[in-house]
Amino acid sequence: MAKLRLFIIIAIVALAGEITAQNIYYSDPDRTDPKTLQFELIGKLGGQFLVYKSYRDQHFIYVYDNGMRTLDKVKLPIENGRLLSTDFLVYPDFAWFFYQYYYKGAIYAAALKIDPSGKPVGNEIVLDSTQRQSLSNSKVYSVINSEDKNQIMVFKINTTNDRRHVLTTCLFNKELSLQKRSVVPVEMPQTNDFLSEFTLFNDGEMACIRASGTSSNDNINKVTVIFKDPLWDALSMGELSVKGIFMDDIRMRADNINKHYVITSFFSKMKRGNIDGLYYAVWDKERHTEVMHASTIFSEELRADARGDGAIKTAFNDFYIKQLVMRRDGGFILAAESVYTSTRGGNLNRWDYLYGSPFRMTNDYFLWNNPMGFYPWGYNGMFNSNNFTRFYAENVMVLSFDPAGKLEWSNIVRKSQFDDNKDDMIGFALVNTGNQLHFLFNSYEKRIQILSDQSITSEGQLIRNPTLKNLDRGFEFMPRHAKQVGLRQVLIPCQYRGYICFAKIEF
Repeated sequence: MAKLRLFIIIAIVALAGEITAQNIYYSDPDRTDPKTLQFELIGKLGGQFLVYKSYRDQHFIYVYDNGMRTLDKVKLPIENGRLLSTDFLVYPDFAWFFYQYYYKGAIYAAALKIDPSGKPVGNEIVLDSTQRQSLSNSKVYSVINSEDKNQIMVFKINTTNDRRHVLTTCLFNKELSLQKRSVVPVEMPQTNDFLSEFTLFNDGEMACIRASGTSSNDNINKVTVIFKDPLWDALSMGELSVKGIFMDDIRMRADNINKHYVITSFFSKMKRGNIDGLYYAVWDKERHTEVMHASTIFSEELRADARGDGAIKTAFNDFYIKQLVMRRDGGFILAAESVYTSTRGGNLNRWDYLYGSPFRMTNDYFLWNNPMGFYPWGYNGMFNSNNFTRFYAENVMVLSFDPAGKLEWSNIVRKSQFDDNKDDMIGFALVNTGNQLHFLFNSYEKRIQILSDQSITSEGQLIRNPTLKNLDRGFEFMPRHAKQVGLRQVLIPCQYRGYICFAKIEF
């Protein structure tokens, strides 16, 4: 009898552990929110969870406890003009709120310090300004930070001269004390050259890519890596070894552990041809030289696995790189998603999108009730109000490469999603729990939309996890706007009866 009682106790404890292995907590919908609400997930500060909301000239930070109950609603003292963009950089005990606005003939880049209770600390800090005669909806400044968050850079690019852009950088430390302001010219030898993938190393060195193509919507046939020393008003440059291939969708990441820059891109063997494989290069930070480069041709087996309903030869034409997860040994894991759109006039291909994926965003900023509000390349008339646009987000390809650029393993997270005239309910969220990469995405079961969780181990094994618990009916998740706020915690916005609320998922 004693053994039986002990067995029952052990079973109950084990079952309780399984039950508490994953929980979802929902905030209450705020029925005073307007339909034109803008919001951004800030993160976790001092054990509390902060979300930024704004509409018109009103700006608030909502503070939630561990159960997503509202603790406070703090109005921010921002009164000078309309905000053009927002960014947040979160530390354990405070956050920087970066924003830019137009006021009396100038655009200002500014910052405000926020404490864990959502309240401002001190006054607004003006970081830089640009004279402009008229108000424009497009932002001027961008904000990047190093991996350790000790270096912060605010920069802008003057593109008035097609052949010589002017780059202005302002490097700050963690406390936003200005370390160096530089104004340097960037030569643009070809008319269609453009700058992208701005990256900040832990020591304050800035790097970016200058890509060259024969036209504005063509393949990239020349890639130059540009470096800006933290203390000097000068640039250094070097070219990647790109021969016999045409690149597309370039990404660059700083590898602070191994003192390298990792650059990767899809490529084709022919101009405007089908995607054939992945290009990979490693650039040494200290010597500013290319250490190695390699290219992987996608196998027929991988093509057949990833293609969905399309032909094998065009299997990767709609794939775009979404995430690069760096490994300590210098290798990396890449996640690419198949995304595309169609209109009444027909399907759009990757050559119709100006700067890559049609769903690519610059930050977590989300304009509710305006699905075009967060595109970095602006509203160019491609998706005007007279067109019916259907957004698709399908399979996710996950590849693991060793430091030498050799493909170790590959796998496919299978999904099929679409939505009409908006894309906030499709796509996926990537949650890195250390031992696994979790992919959260909406799927339909018996005509009911549920949030699915599939994960991939470090060895490439795909795990289809059970349906998440506490999925209350009526909540529709927006996984592509989610934000990881802890090792096993993620905030994810959702819609309930037309109102925005937020959920915290604990794995």
